[in-house]
Amino acid sequence: MRIRQAERSATRSFGTRVTAESIPGIRQVPRTGVIFVMHEAAKEGFVYGHPEWANLGQGSPETGDLPGAPPRIKEISIEPARHSYGPVEGALDLRQKVADFYNEVFRKGKKSQYTYKNVSLAGGGRTALTRLAASIDACNIGHFIPDYTAYEELLANFRSFIPIPILLDREQGYRISLETLEKEIAGRGLRLVLLSNPCNPTGQVIQGQELKSWVDLGRENSCTFVFDEFYSRFLYTGEPGEAVSAAEFVEDVETDPVVLVDGLTKNWRYPGWRLSWTLGPSKVIEAIASAGSFLDGGANNPLQAQAHILLDPERAKQESVAISKHFRLKRDFVVNRLKSMGVRLASKPQGAFYVWADLSDLPPSIRKGIDFFRAGLQEKVITVPGVFFDVNPGRRRAHSRFANLCRVSYGPPMESLELGMNALQRVIEKATQ
Repeated sequence: MRIRQAERSATRSFGTRVTAESIPGIRQVPRTGVIFVMHEAAKEGFVYGHPEWANLGQGSPETGDLPGAPPRIKEISIEPARHSYGPVEGALDLRQKVADFYNEVFRKGKKSQYTYKNVSLAGGGRTALTRLAASIDACNIGHFIPDYTAYEELLANFRSFIPIPILLDREQGYRISLETLEKEIAGRGLRLVLLSNPCNPTGQVIQGQELKSWVDLGRENSCTFVFDEFYSRFLYTGEPGEAVSAAEFVEDVETDPVVLVDGLTKNWRYPGWRLSWTLGPSKVIEAIASAGSFLDGGANNPLQAQAHILLDPERAKQESVAISKHFRLKRDFVVNRLKSMGVRLASKPQGAFYVWADLSDLPPSIRKGIDFFRAGLQEKVITVPGVFFDVNPGRRRAHSRFANLCRVSYGPPMESLELGMNALQRVIEKATQ
């Protein structure tokens, strides 16, 4: 009796009854696209490493040996001193190593050079981006649609700024002209623009003179560009081994409003290390270090000592060549198999390791990305519905785009891709019967 009275009292006082779905003071945090599909797949028996499952929703590259790539790190030796906390902004020697790497690869011969003061280390890409978001002033910031799913919650949870969507049209190849971008910046009063380059999920790349024009535009319009460059060595447009970075076109590392985020996750194929860096003017680095002091406390200290060898420019070049050759083969394999099944390409990937696939010509029961995903689980294959890439902070827009699209990853090894393509073939054949 007392328990029921207490429940009624609580309901009167707070207007809701405590259940397994609602705990006082805690909101239900939505899962990002990849995390959602992994959670749903787990309900059907998926576990990482399961030989019968193909994870084509995977947001990381294969981590094993590649033909022509440097040997993978298989052992780690930890100095006792590294068991202690490290600086929030990261170990000074590794910060300088990152600066030297960018100076050597992208800024050779330029007067303005990066130093450790322009580098902050963090525990992975999301942590680095969260630090940045916590440091953004009250302003309008632009973001593109479609783009990386995690941007949605990132842009929704920090209320000091207003996220403004910029729609990329399929008819324009999910690209935006410099003239249109300048109008967006001026017309909407944007002080910062966030984007992934190469883009996740479309695979489009801004590089060369076009990228230089973007950097110039930011400088001339007092608008900071934050380039998420985690896929910058997965390129298929030029010679194997090429990389793209806005660092190449920065004139003054202290005054140009350009911030870069990258790390070992994708371009070095060590996602489990959770080690990233942010590169930008020293004032930005000071701000995000302050944010890190209350958000996360700093990156893994022992692993920072091991990362030096990976930032050797020659070793990184060798890895990039291997990545480009190997992932180009996987891209072509997946693209050709999908086309043979009647799946169209919404955008041919120039970079990253995803296919932005159009399901509109498939049978009605699997034309929507979420239905295609659900049907795939029954055949032990995972994809990511396109609606997750309609970055919609705070759910301010009533309707989601990209319902008939999905993202298919060719990050896994080839044998997993073959398994996955065969599974998708069965999904389509069953829906056609």
